[in-house]
Amino acid sequence: MVGKRQSSSGSLSSFAREENQKIHCNCGNYALVRSVKQDPNIGMKFYGCPLWPDTQCEMFRWVNQSNPVEDLQYHVLEKETSICELEYEQQCRDDKIKRLQLKKDNLEEDV
Repeated sequence: MVGKRQSSSGSLSSFAREENQKIHCNCGNYALVRSVKQDPNIGMKFYGCPLWPDTQCEMFRWVNQSNPVEDLQYHVLEKETSICELEYEQQCRDDKIKRLQLKKDNLEEDV
């Protein structure tokens, strides 16, 4: 059982950083990263349609806003990693029990 899940516990490098992702807007174009020019969020980056304001697309998403699917994938990966670690620890304990049982059996034979 230990080996089955090991492949799922890879590094988190498979998750692209959101700032480097190509995000599509609602009309199918690649969204542009824009900056808020007025208070209260001045300087914050967001994704918007490249055709704005000449479109009805209304695509808006903060650059640092999390993607729910990626969040869930990350949590699944964390849980699978924890399961693998626990399975490994259990296997180590099982191996130790076997070694101790063998040692006990050998000592009993000597008596």
